[in-house]
Amino acid sequence: MSGGHGAVEGSNKKIALLISVLALFLALGETLAKSAQTDALGANVEASNLWAYFQARTIRSTVLKTASEQLALDPPGAAPEAVKKQLEEWSKTMARWDSEPATGEGRKELAAKAKAAEVKRDLSLARYHHYELGSAAFQIGIVLASAQVITGIAALAFAGGALGVAGVAMLAVGLFAPHAFHLF
Repeated sequence: MSGGHGAVEGSNKKIALLISVLALFLALGETLAKSAQTDALGANVEASNLWAYFQARTIRSTVLKTASEQLALDPPGAAPEAVKKQLEEWSKTMARWDSEPATGEGRKELAAKAKAAEVKRDLSLARYHHYELGSAAFQIGIVLASAQVITGIAALAFAGGALGVAGVAMLAVGLFAPHAFHLF
């Protein structure tokens, strides 16, 4: 009779160890998911801000272009040199607003930065989805392993362990190849 009790106790220790390992990976998965989610939100805000700045530059440039065209169409006034000088100045300003590599604030540079932020956002979101699925696998694995302690059905522990392996695989995909396949 004591032999059977020792076997159950030994089995429960193994299940407790499995649950502990699954809980450890669950904590890791949740931490990675939260970090990826935060990165995605930050990159999305950055991209939105850059596109807003890009639009502001576009609007300002359009206003200046319209003013230049209007000034060029007006009949010559008393100071044609002043008009020519103003048109040249506006032309330089519009060119600078279109591309300003020194400051990175030209429309071309802003568009490139915004697109880079969007790529970062998309990468972080892809990672986040894989981490969340990995975390879900660990949670279900913990529930199944816990149910094995109560029911004694060994298949539940094996299923919990298999879900743990699947969870680790999802974390690895999220970390190393988040665009390998799309989940959402």
